[in-house]
Amino acid sequence: MRVRTLAGATIAALAAGSAFALPSGSAQSGAHATGGHTVVLKNIRFNPGTVRIRRGDTVTWVWRDGPIGHNVTGGGFKSRTMSKGSFTVRFTRKGTFNYHCSIHWHQGMTGRVLVS
Repeated sequence: MRVRTLAGATIAALAAGSAFALPSGSAQSGAHATGGHTVVLKNIRFNPGTVRIRRGDTVTWVWRDGPIGHNVTGGGFKSRTMSKGSFTVRFTRKGTFNYHCSIHWHQGMTGRVLVS
């Protein structure tokens, strides 16, 4: 599993105004234990739609919508479009991170991660 974190932010992503949870090649190690949270993509929805986590925790989006392709876009991160698999981001900063599926956002496929 590939975990994306702020540590590997690219200049292009920073220039685009992305400030949090940007992609990198590996997980960050920390002094305290972190938690993992799961969001399932099913029925053209993110379940749950809102996830409350602590700084340093990860969120993993898991595709379970059959052959329907989705992506996770926003909040400074972006997955590829796929119909199966998973995508993980470690949130290293506090804040609210809104995201959506760029294919189905108009059908209400939106979500957010609240990091405290």
